[in-house]
Amino acid sequence: MHIHILGICGTFMGSLAQLAKQLGHQVSGSDANVYPPMSTQLELAGIELIEGFDPQQLQPAPDLIVVGNAMSRGNPCVEYMLDNGLAYTSGPQWLGENVLRDQYVISVSGTHGKTTTSSMVAAILEYAGLKPGFLIGGVPLDFGLSARLSAGSDGCFVVEADEYDSAFFDKRSKFVHYHSNTLVMNNLEFDHGDIFDDLAEIQRQFHHLVRTLPSTGQLIYPADDSNLQQVVDQGCWSHIQTFALERANETGDQTVAVKGFGWRYKLLAADGSRFEIIDKSGQRALVSWQHSGRHNVLNAIAAVMAASTVGVNLEKSCEALCQFVGVKRRMEIIYEDDRITVYDDFAHHPTAIISTVQGLRAKVGSEQVIAIVEPRSATMKLGMHKAALSDAVAAADCALWYKGPAINWDLQAVAKACTVPAIVCEQVDQLLASTLEQIHGGAGKSHVVVMSNGGFEGFHLRLVAALKAGK
Repeated sequence: MHIHILGICGTFMGSLAQLAKQLGHQVSGSDANVYPPMSTQLELAGIELIEGFDPQQLQPAPDLIVVGNAMSRGNPCVEYMLDNGLAYTSGPQWLGENVLRDQYVISVSGTHGKTTTSSMVAAILEYAGLKPGFLIGGVPLDFGLSARLSAGSDGCFVVEADEYDSAFFDKRSKFVHYHSNTLVMNNLEFDHGDIFDDLAEIQRQFHHLVRTLPSTGQLIYPADDSNLQQVVDQGCWSHIQTFALERANETGDQTVAVKGFGWRYKLLAADGSRFEIIDKSGQRALVSWQHSGRHNVLNAIAAVMAASTVGVNLEKSCEALCQFVGVKRRMEIIYEDDRITVYDDFAHHPTAIISTVQGLRAKVGSEQVIAIVEPRSATMKLGMHKAALSDAVAAADCALWYKGPAINWDLQAVAKACTVPAIVCEQVDQLLASTLEQIHGGAGKSHVVVMSNGGFEGFHLRLVAALKAGK
C-alpha cells in the first residue's frame, strides 16, 4: 500500500511514517518545511520527502492519505484530496487500527511528563527483555529513535497519549484512538488554550479516554491530583492503582497519608537523585540515578507501576531506572566545562518551568542558576499563563525572557513581578549578549537552563558556539 502523509516532519507524524515503513508500506510525505533532525531520520528510512503542498504530489493518487493535525481547510493538498474523493484518515486513527489493535498498549497521558514517563516505561520493558514497540513524542536517548514496532504481533507497545485533537475533521483527542490496556494519567492542568476553553473541557476528553479502558484494564494516577480525581469520579470501569508520597503517621510508622494503601515513594535525597519505591505489598526498591527533581520521581513511580501490569517486578524496574539515560531536550546537557553547564529543556508550561528550575536548584545548591525562557507554546503565546510565569523562575538567581514576534502581551510586566533579577529581550542577539554577561558576572559555577518547546531561533547553538569560542 502507498501511504502519503501530509505534515510528515512533526515528531508524531514522522514517527508514524517510520512505523508504516517498518510494516512494509511504500511511504511518502510532505511538509511546509523539510529539515533535520526528522528529515534525516525519514530519509535514512527510505521515505520520500516533498517540500510544500503542491497537489501534484497526489498524482497518481496514493492508496491512503494520513492527515496531520497541523493541516487545515484551505491547504492545497487537503482541498484536492476532498474534491477528488481520495481515501484519508488521521494519524492517531491509523496508528490505533494498524499498529495498536493487537498489542498490549501502555498509554501515558497528562499535562506534563508524558515523553519522559513513556521513555522510562519503554526502557524498563527493554531491560526486562520484552522488546516493546513504542511511539514517543521525543527521542529517548536509551534507544536513539522515537518509534519502532514491537518484537511480536501480540507484544507490548508504549505510546505517548496526547490530548491534542486528531485532525481538522476529527476534534477528539488523539488518545481515544489507542485501545489502551494500561493507562497512566500523570497529572492534569489547563493547557492547549488554542483548542480548549477551560479545564473542564480537557477533563471531558480524559474521561472519554477512561471510558475506552476495558474492565480488565489498569488506570494509574497520583492519589493527590484533584483534577484527575474529578475525571475518575465521573465513572471508571477498570482497575485503579494510585500512588503518593510515603509519610510518617502519629506512631512514627511509615504509611501513606492519603486514602488507600497503594504504591508509595520516599525521597532519600532532596534533589530526587535517590529515592525508594514501595509497592502495594510493601516491597521496597532503591533508585539512584543521574536525574533530579520531584517531577521525575513521580514519572518514575508511574513508569514502574505501568511495567508491573505486564509482569515486570519492582526490583528489575528500579534496576532499569538506575541506568536510564533520559530524553533528548529534557534537561539534556548540551555544553559543560569546569565553570559552566548548559541544559536544553522542553518546559512549556509554568508548572514545568517550576519543576525544572527547582529540581536544578536542589541539585546544584548555591551555585548560580540562570533561567532562560521562550514562552512559545500555543497557550503561552496567547498569554493565558502570564499570571503564573513570574513565580515560576523564583528558584533561579536570574531570569531572561525572550519576547518573540508572536507575543503581543506585556512580558515586561512578568519580568517586573519576578522576585529575582529579570530581563526581557526582543532579539536573539540581545539575549545571547545578556546571557554571556550573566554567566561571566557570577562567581563560581553557572548553570544555564534554556526552556523552549521549539527551535528558539538557533539560540542554543549560538550560545554553545560562543562558550566554546571563549566569549
